[in-house]
Amino acid sequence: MSTIKSQLLDTCFTHVNKRIANYKDEIETIKDSLDSNDKGDEEDDSGNGKLYNDLEKNAQYLSDATKMLDLLKLINPNTMHQYVVLGSLVKTDSSSFYLAVSIGKVEIDDENYFIISKSSPIGELLINKTVGDRITFNNTSYLIKDIK
Repeated sequence: MSTIKSQLLDTCFTHVNKRIANYKDEIETIKDSLDSNDKGDEEDDSGNGKLYNDLEKNAQYLSDATKMLDLLKLINPNTMHQYVVLGSLVKTDSSSFYLAVSIGKVEIDDENYFIISKSSPIGELLINKTVGDRITFNNTSYLIKDIK
């Protein structure tokens, strides 16, 4: 029997691994384009400049995604929390939040969960809070009912 926290963590791993694979593919594509451009006789380097720029951007995205993956590896879905930390599942009177990486809304077993980063605006409000605490975000008040 898989816990909801395990399912949410798996969703995060799937999402981040997919991003890493996409960035690696994109980097390979750009490198191939650069290789074929270098073989041409043209004096025009403007195409290569854009490609190098794209390569740099994708390398940064890949680095960020790899850091996200490292962060996810720190989470143990079986740990219960007294207060909100990385890996906490926070149920409020209106929404459920899972603190991991920024993914957004996901649906598991007909229930919506917001997978957020602890450095997101709402994540920063939730961090270190306990059951019974209240936070206000975008003029909406949330009462923390449960932390897993």
